[in-house]
Amino acid sequence: MKILMIGVYAAMSIAAPAPTMAPAAIDAYMRDALESTGLPGVSVVVTHGGEVVHAAGYGHDSQGREITEDTPMRVASVSKSFTAMAVMTLVEQGKIRLDEPVAAQLPDFTMDDPRAARITVRQLLNQTSGLSDTTVDISELDGATSLADYTARLADDRLRADPGTRWEYCNVNYNLAARLVEVAGGRPFGDYLRDRVFGPLGMKSSAVSDRIVKPADGYNSIFGAWLPRPELPAFLDGSGSGGVITTAADMGKWLITQTGDGRPLVKRQSLETMHAPTEIRDYGMGWGVDDETGLLMHSGNLFTYTAVEAISPKTGYGIAVMANSAALQDDAYTIMLGLAAMSEGRTSEPPGGDRQLFELVLGVIALAALGLGTVGVVRARRWAARRAGKPRWRTGLRLVPSLLPVMVLVAYPDLISFLMNGRTVTWEQLTYFPAPMSITLLVAALAGVLVVTARAFQLRLSHGRAPVRTQRRPTVRGQATDYPTSHSRS
Repeated sequence: MKILMIGVYAAMSIAAPAPTMAPAAIDAYMRDALESTGLPGVSVVVTHGGEVVHAAGYGHDSQGREITEDTPMRVASVSKSFTAMAVMTLVEQGKIRLDEPVAAQLPDFTMDDPRAARITVRQLLNQTSGLSDTTVDISELDGATSLADYTARLADDRLRADPGTRWEYCNVNYNLAARLVEVAGGRPFGDYLRDRVFGPLGMKSSAVSDRIVKPADGYNSIFGAWLPRPELPAFLDGSGSGGVITTAADMGKWLITQTGDGRPLVKRQSLETMHAPTEIRDYGMGWGVDDETGLLMHSGNLFTYTAVEAISPKTGYGIAVMANSAALQDDAYTIMLGLAAMSEGRTSEPPGGDRQLFELVLGVIALAALGLGTVGVVRARRWAARRAGKPRWRTGLRLVPSLLPVMVLVAYPDLISFLMNGRTVTWEQLTYFPAPMSITLLVAALAGVLVVTARAFQLRLSHGRAPVRTQRRPTVRGQATDYPTSHSRS
């Protein structure tokens, strides 16, 4: 693997003949992308070698201001690459030992699991520590007031797997790494990043606290309409897993150092170590390797912001895309892929309207559920009349399909958690970017409840009514006919 990464960096160093991306071409692509996706605001930066090819903003923020290359954006899990860099600067100073246990270097780190004493710093950064959202109380951690408090709250948690045996994406890894930076660096994590990472690169508009760099509220898409919303309360201020706030202009300086150009923060060997995947997973230290595109990248998703960064070993280009919105479709990632295609000289079509189509389908399903529910309530008496006298268990089974959306709604957070590999999901989170899906499911469940309630009510009424008796009476021609006794004539 090390030989492979040396080859990758050699390729990057001779990637000068890569196709030229003119700023005008990037602007044209981005204008088309903004129109096709309907995103409220996006900022991008493209670098090549030691130069910023283009940094710009498009659209507006939630306060109506124009997005520019200097607009602060939350970059969520893209923060992990910054945390890894902070750790590696201390590794080179001999203050952090990459392959020795975290517990030996961070005395306040303990867990209710003896295996935790074996977790190394490398395993934290590679996400192979055994830490998991399924065995750690994430809700409790979100209430932490500092990295020290966050670390202390792990004392009653356990690991999911033996350290070094399983890859699992877990934010706890990088918040522990940030705490280690504080202890080894002798200052708060945000101060260390400012002094040793942001500062040397000239990233003057970057921080890990919205008290220092304040972004506007982001947006959620609800059936095609963008609604501004504050980011969900969580442990973000000073977080090593997702707290960085930065700009396109600053991200350009960051990408340049990541491609091995510009001012180096660490030695080339350390840079290679951060970018190299493990044998367990194609994930390095705050960077993943995409097998399909060959890009080194990391995406980030909060509840009102999305972002992605990438560097191309084939062309030497670096790309970052940041959007002040979050929806069921991650258009920032799709835009990045389009720009990467342009960097390789390939034709790049603007992203399609996948978000709009998906939300339209969900809206149609919600309306259909509402319509069917209304029909079911109106026809409940007729439905009950047809089942009068039939076994109750058979009638009960006929009600089950109407209750299926209710069953799904009850299990909704757990189902989403399962699809996200066990990551903790709360009801409040489901009212943010998954809102169109949540609303559709809620409407279907309410419709089902109303139908079942109406049918059960009519069944009860029908059982309480006196049975309608008939008697036979000869007609003039001697033929018998049946008619209700309550309607007999005098």
